[in-house]
Amino acid sequence: MIRLDPAATAVVAIDMHRGHLDPSVATLPLPAARCAPVIKRAAALFAEVRARGVPVVHVITEYRDPSEIAANPFWTWVDDQPTKARKGILGHNLVGSPGTEIIPELLDPGDLVVRGKKRYSAFHATDLEFVLRRPLGADTLILAGINTSTCVLCAAFEATNRDFRVVVAADAVDSMDGEEMHQFSLRLVAQALGWPLGNEEIIRALSR
Repeated sequence: MIRLDPAATAVVAIDMHRGHLDPSVATLPLPAARCAPVIKRAAALFAEVRARGVPVVHVITEYRDPSEIAANPFWTWVDDQPTKARKGILGHNLVGSPGTEIIPELLDPGDLVVRGKKRYSAFHATDLEFVLRRPLGADTLILAGINTSTCVLCAAFEATNRDFRVVVAADAVDSMDGEEMHQFSLRLVAQALGWPLGNEEIIRALSR
């Protein structure tokens, strides 16, 4: 079991917004039956790490208008493909839409929020790395969020490339691409990028 120093660790919560996790407004929804459970598990983890002085940083996808999404050729194509999970992506998380709101149970007044994520990368064209290294002094990241198979996996690769220690909060991630892709992504992390750990394992690692 690894040891995590709370003073050098930050949680990065990726796209835990209503656009994925609130079936009443979500434009790229996680299956409805999976939303409440992952929110509950993530909320429990966030409360535990905050109690140990570990900051939570939310990274939220947000677009000024659909043209920012349509600049990606695949996303333009997939928008009107009825069998694809990302159908309708050109209307996803536009500025001012309810989808851009962080799930209330996951947000604390002391959390930091990085907005304007526009691709799968949480680092590209955002100030996430600056926030992590300068105000927070973090060298270890606990990644949570949606989707395990895209944005969380991309963040794990990019954090590894930047020499952060990477932990994926296995109980606080899920994927609209289904259970098989979700589990494959966790196995890939374990093979090449870092440690997929459950809530209890993370708390033990922070408490050692």
